[in-house]
Amino acid sequence: MPNNKQEIILVGNPNVGKSTIFNWLCNKKQKTGNYAGVTVASHSGSYSYKNQETEVVDLPGSYSVYPGSEDEAIFTKFLIEEQQNYAGVVYVLEALSIKRGLLLFQQIQDLGIPILLVVNQIDQAERRGINLDLDLLSKLLNVTIIKTNAKANVGIEDLREAVFKKQFSVSSEASFEIPMEQKGLVFNILQTTHESNQYKVWTLLASDTYLGKIETVNDRLMQNDVKCLVPKRLQAQETVRRYQKIDKTVSQVLTKKPQFKELLTEKLDKLLVHPVFGYLIFAIVLLVIFQSVFFLAEYPMKWIEEFFIVLSDFTSTNLPSGPINSLISNGIIPGIGGIMVFAPQIGILLYFLYLLEDSGYMARVIFLMDRFLKPFGLHGKSIVPLVSGTACAIPAIMSTRNIENVKERLITILVTPFMTCSARLPVYSIIIALVISDKTFLGIQYKALMLMLMYFLGFFMALLGSLILKKIIKDTSRSFLVMDLPAYKMPLWRYNFKLTLGKVWEFITGAGKIIFIVSIIIWVFSYFGPSTQTKDYVSTDVKLENSYLAKMGKSIEPVIAPLGYDWKMGVGILTSFVAREVFVGTMSTLYSLDDDSADTRIVDKMRNDTKPNGDKVFNFATGLSILIFYAFAMQCVSTIAVVYKETKSWRWTLVQLLGMSGLAYFASLIVYQVFK
Repeated sequence: MPNNKQEIILVGNPNVGKSTIFNWLCNKKQKTGNYAGVTVASHSGSYSYKNQETEVVDLPGSYSVYPGSEDEAIFTKFLIEEQQNYAGVVYVLEALSIKRGLLLFQQIQDLGIPILLVVNQIDQAERRGINLDLDLLSKLLNVTIIKTNAKANVGIEDLREAVFKKQFSVSSEASFEIPMEQKGLVFNILQTTHESNQYKVWTLLASDTYLGKIETVNDRLMQNDVKCLVPKRLQAQETVRRYQKIDKTVSQVLTKKPQFKELLTEKLDKLLVHPVFGYLIFAIVLLVIFQSVFFLAEYPMKWIEEFFIVLSDFTSTNLPSGPINSLISNGIIPGIGGIMVFAPQIGILLYFLYLLEDSGYMARVIFLMDRFLKPFGLHGKSIVPLVSGTACAIPAIMSTRNIENVKERLITILVTPFMTCSARLPVYSIIIALVISDKTFLGIQYKALMLMLMYFLGFFMALLGSLILKKIIKDTSRSFLVMDLPAYKMPLWRYNFKLTLGKVWEFITGAGKIIFIVSIIIWVFSYFGPSTQTKDYVSTDVKLENSYLAKMGKSIEPVIAPLGYDWKMGVGILTSFVAREVFVGTMSTLYSLDDDSADTRIVDKMRNDTKPNGDKVFNFATGLSILIFYAFAMQCVSTIAVVYKETKSWRWTLVQLLGMSGLAYFASLIVYQVFK
């Protein structure tokens, strides 16, 4: 067992491979991406090396110690307040962006924090004809440098060895000289507090937000001093002075081969970020993904569905007849099977999204969408939560923390639930299978086109909602998108596949627990009914139509009938308030309870269901109405909770809930009345 412990923190700009290094160090399966802001909270892990246990805290990426967004505030607060608890900082610098990365490095060094420098992605620099003299850089910066290629697990052992030997350096000379006009004020504060670091005092003056404030500093500032301080101006002054020194350093250590040929990255970017072709290519990429969601998932879904049909038939035949048999065969198994069948589609969608992030294409999407989203009151970085909202709205809303502008962040939070999350996918899939033809157009399935249309509808509503909120929410501050486009990289196919399997398993276990409980509740209310009561209070099985569940469902039928829904769909909508995908599990359970033929697919049971007058329950108008309802409805309790957590406002949470629910009802009402 290790006999001693230490803690280090992993720091760097966004998109420098910091999270990948963290994964290799700690053998953690943390999600990594190739766009700024993928890490929006601190993550920790540990590893043991030569009988020493080291805890690693992976902080959010940042460009400066001055926080401009919530994730940067997490970074700065931890860096300064926890300084006594960690042995040093492992600073990750990307070889291709050495100039940009040295700004934050110097700031941390000037704060007197022990630091070790990791230069990552050396292979990318060499391919571009860039040569770095790391020995000279080490001398100029007075720091130990470790060379790594995180994607290929190169240099990780060297890093462990350097951490073990505690090769963290503390510079005795500050790289930034306090401007003459602020020196007097800095020295005055130094004399009246217990602080000895000049630069730390300077950062307190230059920061317009919380930055590990030294107690009583505000008391030491005279009113005239406060009037003279313009934090943003001081930050700009510092940045200019730092880059003057950084330019000299870079010119000494970096050389580039002359007439180096244009690389694939530059060639691809001429198309992928083109003001016309860029959007067209993005649309084609999405169409390929949605076609794959149906085409590639067809057989796995069929196998899963057949497995649960056989399992339900087996339990129905072999278990003793009675309530337990009915509960397991017609309640729990169909309910869980109804949601499990959509795991392949969710997995395919998530896998494609991971590949887009890992390859570097998602950063181009951010850049491309910035100019498109601006008129709607959104930021280029808003596309990250919007796109990741196609997986789940909860982490997507949390990822808005890297949006600096408060108004743009709030708007993004409020409209992200319009994006089609993976929980909506089972609902869309089963309804599209019911009401959309199997025909193709130019080799593309109508079903795939309809699914893509639903995703675009969600995006369109997010934009429309943003436009309305832009007029309502008042804020005069302006924001700008500043980011580097990373080089394209070959995705880690197997690693992303493992991530996908993990996320699909999370979906299955998370949804499965809910479906299990809901299936039991639905079965209980459907197995018993008012007509079963005797004078001795003995209950027997009743028909579904006469059950308590049917009675409750029919009580809300007057409200949902104008939308084209019967009482079963009403029950499905109510239960799906827990989670959207529960609608499918509920319908699977209800139609299994209503039909004793276990060897019939749920889709076929729903397709053959008729109203008392002989009309189909699920016709084209009803199907469209359900699709529209779920496209707009705020149906997930967890999403509501995370919106309140991120906004700290019941007002905006209720505005979102009532607004989306009202829109869903009236939009689906209009659609049904028009198409019936």
